[in-house]
Amino acid sequence: MSDQDTVVRALLGAWRDNSPIEAAPLAALLPDADAAYAVQERVAAESGWFDRAVPQHWKSGGPTREAVLTHAPLPPRRVWQSPADASREPFNLRLIEAEVALRLAREVTPAQAAALSHEDAAGLVDAMCVSIEVVDSRWRESRTAPALLKLADLQSHGALVLGAFRPFEARDWSRQECVVRIGDAEPRRFQGTHSLGDPAWLLPIWLRHATRKGATVPQGTVVTTGTWCGMLEAQKGDLVRVEFEGIGEAQVQL
Repeated sequence: MSDQDTVVRALLGAWRDNSPIEAAPLAALLPDADAAYAVQERVAAESGWFDRAVPQHWKSGGPTREAVLTHAPLPPRRVWQSPADASREPFNLRLIEAEVALRLAREVTPAQAAALSHEDAAGLVDAMCVSIEVVDSRWRESRTAPALLKLADLQSHGALVLGAFRPFEARDWSRQECVVRIGDAEPRRFQGTHSLGDPAWLLPIWLRHATRKGATVPQGTVVTTGTWCGMLEAQKGDLVRVEFEGIGEAQVQL
């Protein structure tokens, strides 16, 4: 069995049993991001998650524009419309990211993705919505697992909750306000805190990743673009509500 096979088998078992596994014994088995993305694809294929060449929902992002952005396709069974009820979902971890998701107005071919500039990218988007990413992990060392193992594990994806889409428009993202309410805790307020400054900035990088094997990304594909609030802790039983002024809201019952 190859090193990649070992990681694939481990993740398949963790998904199947809803039980996290030790990352430490596997820490050196993935040499680079290409290997981690290959594990993503193999786990998805063996799990039967997707019925199309390019999945309909993605997460993408990074801590700064200078960093290498990472991407993960999201299993449809873990993408929900707000208001969502996740009270029976067997999460191993419940961390909350408040995000803005973007929807493509038209298909994007590999050639178009290769030529796309950051300045032109927003022209591909027809709609946006508030989204809640529930961060989870199949690794027992959820916060300290090696970055490549987190990437192989769908970049620690648990679930994505989408609010109502509204037309996309140019905004001053540095002034964008966001409020996160988790259970009975005091609301947390944020302004202009997106790590890339503009959620649409990542579109060319994500689209080049999604088309790297020659597939065209269909019209209507959705990508959520990174957290505005870091990762906030939530517990089973909490109602999570996220509001972006002028964009909308989303909520999920944990």
